[in-house]
Amino acid sequence: MSTDPTFPVPPPGCPAHGMAERVPLYGSEFAANPDSYYEYMRHYGPTAPVELAPGVEATLVTDYAAALQLLQNPGIFRKDARRWRDLDEGRISEDSPVLPMLAPRLNCMFTDGAEHKRLRQAVTDSLAQVDAYWLKQCSERVSRYLIAQFSSRGSADVLNDYAKLLPLFVFNDLFGCPAEIGDRVLFGISGVFEGVNAEKANEVLIQAVAELVALKRSRPGDDVTSWLMRHQARLNDEEMIQQLVLLLGAGVEPQRNLLANTLYLLLTDDEGRYAAGGMIDEAIDATLWNNPPIANYAPHYPAADVDFAGQRLRAGDMMLVSFAAANKDPALSASRHTPSNRSHLAWSAGPHACPAKDSARIIAVVAIEHLLNQLHDMELAVPGDSLTWRPGPFHRALAALPVRFTPVTPKEELETRQAAETTQGEDAAAQGGGDTRAHQDRGGRWSSFLNWLKS
Repeated sequence: MSTDPTFPVPPPGCPAHGMAERVPLYGSEFAANPDSYYEYMRHYGPTAPVELAPGVEATLVTDYAAALQLLQNPGIFRKDARRWRDLDEGRISEDSPVLPMLAPRLNCMFTDGAEHKRLRQAVTDSLAQVDAYWLKQCSERVSRYLIAQFSSRGSADVLNDYAKLLPLFVFNDLFGCPAEIGDRVLFGISGVFEGVNAEKANEVLIQAVAELVALKRSRPGDDVTSWLMRHQARLNDEEMIQQLVLLLGAGVEPQRNLLANTLYLLLTDDEGRYAAGGMIDEAIDATLWNNPPIANYAPHYPAADVDFAGQRLRAGDMMLVSFAAANKDPALSASRHTPSNRSHLAWSAGPHACPAKDSARIIAVVAIEHLLNQLHDMELAVPGDSLTWRPGPFHRALAALPVRFTPVTPKEELETRQAAETTQGEDAAAQGGGDTRAHQDRGGRWSSFLNWLKS
C-alpha cells in the first residue's frame, strides 16, 4: 500500500484497505460498486496492480490512451497465453476460477501473427455472410417466443427469462444447431459462465460442438458453421471446434449483459430520455460507454521487457484492459457525451477487436424494441439500487432484473398452449398414460422453441 499521504483510501470492503497493495477485482464489494474501485486505481497512474482471483495477479490499464496503445501494438503486446510467465512457471492453480477465461487456446483471440490472421480471416469472412434482414427476423421470432412464455403473468425476470435466453437461441439458429445438439450447447455455455459444475459443462459444450462439426462435415447447410468450414483457410476439426466455442461463448455472455444492462438503463431512466423517444440505439451506446457488458479483459503479454505508461514491465506479465475504466477516463469527459459517439472501447480495438459488433447491435435493438412494444408499461418491480450484480473480474452482469407489467396474452401464446396440450395428451395416450410433465421435461428449451416454430 502506498505511504503517500495524498493517496486515497481504498473503497469500503476492499482488501487493499491496509492489507495488500493489489486491488481485488472479485467479490461482492467490487461487483456492487466497481466505479469506486476504478476511481481509486487512477491514483496509481494509467495502470494499476490488481488481483483477478486469489493468487492471480495482473496489471490493469485504466487510461483510455494507454489502452489504445496496448491494443493497437501487436508487435509489443502479444495475445498468445503461452507467454504468460506466471502460468508457465506454475504459479497459477489448475482449479483457479479465472483460468478457463485466460488459458491458451487455438482460436483467433489467443493467437498472434500469421496464425491469428488466418483464423481471424476465416471468422470475419464467415460472419460477413450473415444477412442482416434474416438476423432481424430470427431475433424477432425468438423474442416473440420468449415473451409468450411470461407475458400473461404480469411479472417476469427479464434477465433470466429473456436476455439470458435470447442470444443463446439466436446463436443456435445462426450456427445451425439441431435440437439434440442445441440443448447441450445451451447447457454447456450456461454452466461455464455461471460456474455451476463448470468442468462438466465445458465437457458437454466441447462434445456438442464436436458433434456439430461432424454433422456439418457430412451435411453442410446455410449457416455460420458451414461457411467457416468451407472457408479457404481449410480449418481442421480441432480449429473448427475452438473457433465455434469462442464465437458461441464470447457472443452469448456479452450479448446477454448488453441486453440486460441496456434494459436496466431504460427502466431506471426517470427522465425518459431514451424509451419515451424511441432512442434505443442511443441507450445501447450509453450502456457501452458507462456499463459495458465485458468490463475488464483483453489479456496481453509483453514480448520483451518494456517501459509502458510509466511502468517497467517484464516479458510475460499479464496485462488486462479495463474497458469500463478507460471509457470513463476524465480526459474524455466532454467527447464521450457527444451524440452518436461510438469511440468507446466496449468492442475492444486493434487487430483483436470484436468481429461481430454489427450483428450484436442488430440483435440488441430488435430484442429491446420488441420487448418494450409488447410490454409497454413495464417497470422495475424493485428499487434499482437493490439489484445484485454478479461477482467476477471480467463482466458487468446483473443477477436478475425483475419487472412488472399489465398482463398480455398474445395469440402466439394461446396457440402454443393449445398445441402443447394436444401433443402432450397424444404422447401420454401413446405411452399408456403417465406423467406428461415428466415427458415434457425430457426436451430442452431449444427443442421447445423449434417445436413452437413448427406449430
